[in-house]
Amino acid sequence: MRNSLERLRCYGDVTENVPMSTLTTLRIGGNARAVVYPKTMLALTQVLRLLAKQGIPYKIFGKGSNLLCSDNDYEGVILKLDRYHGDFYFDGQTVVAEAGCSIIALSYEAMKHSLSGLEFASGIPGTVGGATFMNAGAYKSCMAEVVSEVFVLRQGRCEWLSPAECGFGYRTSIFQSHPDWVILAVRFHLTKQDQTEIRDLMDRRRQRRMESQPLDKPSAGSVFRNPKDHQAWQMIDELGYRGRRVGGVSVSEKHVNFIVNDQQGKARDFIELVEEIQEQVRRQYGEELILEVEKFNW
Repeated sequence: MRNSLERLRCYGDVTENVPMSTLTTLRIGGNARAVVYPKTMLALTQVLRLLAKQGIPYKIFGKGSNLLCSDNDYEGVILKLDRYHGDFYFDGQTVVAEAGCSIIALSYEAMKHSLSGLEFASGIPGTVGGATFMNAGAYKSCMAEVVSEVFVLRQGRCEWLSPAECGFGYRTSIFQSHPDWVILAVRFHLTKQDQTEIRDLMDRRRQRRMESQPLDKPSAGSVFRNPKDHQAWQMIDELGYRGRRVGGVSVSEKHVNFIVNDQQGKARDFIELVEEIQEQVRRQYGEELILEVEKFNW
């Protein structure tokens, strides 16, 4: 690994033995052997080629806002694109953004261009690539509604995929079942709208989030997907789980579909609380609560 890491420094910034808790909004996780920030798209292809040749596992992180990393150390490489791959370009009502671009920043830039469609994403603390990977959404809107193409590196080739080829579903995409595919960029189709109206909507939603979500505490956002005919938060609340604690994590008093890491919790605390809630919902409602949060290195 030592020789490989030295070679990787040719293509980007390399930091060794990095706590994954510093790479995620939940602030949980063991150490990663190394984190690499490739400097260009060409450098990224070379990094991927080297890792494959050496048999070194890797995982691409965005902002880490939807990740539950285990407490175990990861003997592989974390690739992050948010340092050097955050460019975006506006061309009429079309926007092309690199995968490492902040989806929040892009939504505000769209507003400044009087373009509507990304208002729902103005509070999602992730990258364009990560939001596409998860088909992230809010306020009954999602990425699939505004994505026109996704630029992907797969099987050694770069190509644009249509929305149909991306297999978008509720908080899912084809990329989740193909971890070796790398999202490089996304093309969006937006619509013209009065800038003041867009800004006002985003401001109202920001105020609503501040009032209803525990933004002042480490979390991974909404923990469970909503079943077809129920709201996950409502079932959890009816079961009396508001404030329920396991170790260093607890169900938020403010929003019960958030589990907050308010006392230096561990991944084992988080998953124990998750499984307890899932079992109680299964017993009381006959519903299966599915994790919206992605588990890594378990």
